[in-house]
Amino acid sequence: MVVDAANVVGSVPDGWWRDRRGAAERLRDRLASLAVTGLPDRPGVPGWATRPPVDIVMVVEGAARGVEPVAGVRVESAPGSGDDHIVAVVAAARGEGRPCLVVTADQGLRARVSALDAEVTGPRTIRPEGS
Repeated sequence: MVVDAANVVGSVPDGWWRDRRGAAERLRDRLASLAVTGLPDRPGVPGWATRPPVDIVMVVEGAARGVEPVAGVRVESAPGSGDDHIVAVVAAARGEGRPCLVVTADQGLRARVSALDAEVTGPRTIRPEGS
């Protein structure tokens, strides 16, 4: 699973803009529990992603660069565009024959990773509204 951290964090107006790095760290910590439990079983989530463990890559950019990884979550700081880095991560995984689920609401990114045969789901899959 590849997570567009900026897009997911920005999906809930909870003041994340005051502390972008802290918001990314809170998301990372939430993802760590999903790596162990798997994702909730719901439409748009492939069966492999609901069975733990789930390999999770969280891509950060801007002020969130440098967020440290934790057990179960590899954090990659995009050197430039977060979207471009996500596409590169997906291309590498697909090149190895691994399935990918990208978590984002960004329509342009969704189209780019879908062209690489990745599955896509929205932020609510991992961050229910208001949380």
